[in-house]
Amino acid sequence: MKALVLSGGKGTRLRPITHTRAKQLIPVANKPVLFYGLESIAQAGIQNVGIVVGDTAEEIKAAVGDGSRFKLKVDYIFQKEPLGLAHAVLISRDYLGDEPFVMYLGDNLLKSQIKKFADQFESAKPNSQILLVHVKNPEQFGVAELDGDKVKRLVEKPQQPKSDLALVGVYIFDKNIHQAVRAIKPSLRGELEITDAIQWLIDNQFTVHYQVVEGWWKDTGKVEDLLEANRMILDEIETRIDGEICEQSKIEFKVIVEKGARVKESLIRGPAVIGAGAVIENSYIGPFTSIAEKCVVRKAEIEHSILMAESTVENIPHRLSDSLIGRNSVIRSSHKKPEALRLIIGDSSEVDLV
Repeated sequence: MKALVLSGGKGTRLRPITHTRAKQLIPVANKPVLFYGLESIAQAGIQNVGIVVGDTAEEIKAAVGDGSRFKLKVDYIFQKEPLGLAHAVLISRDYLGDEPFVMYLGDNLLKSQIKKFADQFESAKPNSQILLVHVKNPEQFGVAELDGDKVKRLVEKPQQPKSDLALVGVYIFDKNIHQAVRAIKPSLRGELEITDAIQWLIDNQFTVHYQVVEGWWKDTGKVEDLLEANRMILDEIETRIDGEICEQSKIEFKVIVEKGARVKESLIRGPAVIGAGAVIENSYIGPFTSIAEKCVVRKAEIEHSILMAESTVENIPHRLSDSLIGRNSVIRSSHKKPEALRLIIGDSSEVDLV
């Protein structure tokens, strides 16, 4: 079995961060979202992975390389335009051959590993198997209607959903999916939809099974979802102190302080992670916060936030909360007269000062 990981797309819902960075490489608990999926694929015993890339191809390649760090063999498949998930399968035909494969959306996060999902496919040998999850707002997703252990129908964003089971961005297909993606037509938004391809399989008497997700699932396409995923992963960490903590500092609950980080006269209240080489001075880092490598936080309070690499937050009179701060950003308040906040941020950013 191979894997096809989709890492194209423009990430418009995460701008301005994605003006300069692939959405799949935004860190959650100081690890790029994409890496969680690659680790799960490796743990399922899959070795050969094709990564579909677009405008951010060079950045994805630089981060993942040949895949050896994950014990994978990675090949890259270039997609000129993001024309739908089924289009990604269509252009990957030569790479996939006739082998069954897992298709994994690179901006998805699952608590459970996909090994059980893959094992069930190998055992039952349907033509396709999809992951489903119970959601509160099924009208915003592709929704499955079931008949016993089979999927009877898929409806994309139905106005009156007949179930609360939404498709997760993980699928397994056998070779028949290649016929399906060639048979379907673009949707109204001009894309080849994977839901239409799976429905084609159902309509043509192929077998589509399902499995319901155990634990949580997150599509990290929006800031609030990234912060929620960050919270969920940090909630499961164990304390590890490899950096330097001065006597005047205090560590509470579960906290990771990476090698080379320094915490001086500060309170770190976990779950939280402080990246390698970061400096925390005279500050409060609250629960569910990720401070990435080489960040500097001085005389500031931050909680329930993600601070990306090599950024600086200092002399802030108000607590930062529920925030996603991009790489190499500077948020600083000057004590010189007249007093002012100094912000260095990217295009299309939003700043809310209360």
